[in-house]
Amino acid sequence: MRLAVLVGMLAAAAVACGGASADGLPVLGIDVGSSGVTVPGSPYRFVTLGANRETIVARVDRHGGRIVATRVLAGHFTVPAVAYDGSASGLSADGRELVLIEPRTSFPRRETTFAVLDARRFVLRRLVRLRGDFSFDALSPNGGRLYLIQYLSPRDPTRYAVRAYDVRAERLLSKPIVDPRDREQMHGQPISRATSPDGRWAYTLYDGGGEAPFLHALDTAQGTARCIDLDALAGSKYLWRLRLHVTGHSVAVRDRAETELLVDRSSFAVAKPASAPEAGADSTPIWGWALGATALAALLAGGGFVVARRRPVLG
Repeated sequence: MRLAVLVGMLAAAAVACGGASADGLPVLGIDVGSSGVTVPGSPYRFVTLGANRETIVARVDRHGGRIVATRVLAGHFTVPAVAYDGSASGLSADGRELVLIEPRTSFPRRETTFAVLDARRFVLRRLVRLRGDFSFDALSPNGGRLYLIQYLSPRDPTRYAVRAYDVRAERLLSKPIVDPRDREQMHGQPISRATSPDGRWAYTLYDGGGEAPFLHALDTAQGTARCIDLDALAGSKYLWRLRLHVTGHSVAVRDRAETELLVDRSSFAVAKPASAPEAGADSTPIWGWALGATALAALLAGGGFVVARRRPVLG
């Protein structure tokens, strides 16, 4: 009876969310499981619901909300969020692999756990336990490699490195993924995420941590990255409402209906559209995202933030 009720709740959540992306903050591990994750061309959305010391994972038909399959996992897991705009990730572009993350209860944490599922047979393949504090970043198109954000400071979540984990070899690759043209340590908070239609490229807009915002372009097939400075956005008080969109050969940085910048996907050259207004020209800023993120960063820097949630027990 309990399972039937929970499955019903999942169905209601999936129908209500429709095509909307999950919301949440990857640094703080806000649960976005009820919104779920999908990829272009997939007929399914995958959602999660925590229940005591278990997690129900459901594969839901995107057309009508019918639950196609469910799986109960021991422990607490959720669909990972990858940017403050509510972007979700964790499903490979070929639809074969689903990766969930154990939500954090505090920052930093000593160990991070991921659940890797076969998204077609809907069975648990393995649990990945890593020493240290990580969040999920991206997945290669065939699911063979996880890309993770490793937090380097126990007091500053804006200091991090991008790491790769080989799923089949079950090991964390030793070298961080860096732009060979720019070896400065990445710094900042993820504002928005867009992914190429084939799932190969993950584009993330970062606030720059007090410096110029930048676009992080991660090639998940090759394990390489480029960091593209967006100097034209420096000092914009409307930065936190910008969103990324992949449009043909470019990544568009948009403020609502207006395109502020275009980044060429081949050359990574940055250009302003001919009709683009100056960044921040709108007179109605949305302060919630920026103020909220700033406050959370301050709390974490002070070492006093703890999410009130029981730590799951795996087994």
